[in-house]
Amino acid sequence: MSSSAHSGPGWPGNALADTVLNRLTTVYPEAADPERAASARAYMKGVAPFLGIAAPQRRRLSAKVLAGTGRPDEADCTTVALRCWALPEREYQYFATDFLRRHVARCSSGFLPVLRELVTTVPWWDTVDLLAVHVAGPLVTADQELGTVMDRWITDDSIWIARTALLHQLRYKEGTDARRLFGYCLLRADDPDFFIRKAIGWSLREYARTDPEAVRDFVDGARDRLSPLSVREALRNIG
Repeated sequence: MSSSAHSGPGWPGNALADTVLNRLTTVYPEAADPERAASARAYMKGVAPFLGIAAPQRRRLSAKVLAGTGRPDEADCTTVALRCWALPEREYQYFATDFLRRHVARCSSGFLPVLRELVTTVPWWDTVDLLAVHVAGPLVTADQELGTVMDRWITDDSIWIARTALLHQLRYKEGTDARRLFGYCLLRADDPDFFIRKAIGWSLREYARTDPEAVRDFVDGARDRLSPLSVREALRNIG
């Protein structure tokens, strides 16, 4: 078991995190499947090693890990997440992402720097997208002033920070700030990166479920700037 499961530079002592990480780094490795791990790593383009635990089994094991641990506060969320991110296998980061999704309401706007670290450390769509939608999104809903942080993130040099900004409103539906969404799409419209272009289309497609006319009008007006991928994704369900 890695010592980083228990402590690390700059991490204060945390009883809940100690309990969770002790259990986690015992229970998860017992369920490892090397063949599945190799397949998962290949599918995820080698972003990280895997233990090879299928999602349904992982969720069952996670429930066992968390049994009786109580409700965390923001410090607990921070420490659990950072310690999981310090472990090599990807399933530990999936655990932390699920943990944050479940307890994001316990976190304040002060959690955003931690979120930025998670988004930019071992970044790939499998964790970034969930963090964007289910952690960044609720944090901004709870503190509207964080919208100005998203306004900075959309122009960030990191494609994963910009993707987080693009996707943070994905579940807002009628609460979507359409002006901000469309503005973000235009700010990154010329970006050649696949993950940015895909996120533009995805964010527009999702908002089209709420206001298809607004999305169609926006795409029609910006078609000369948006990539074909973004346009195709945006209009997939509305023509």
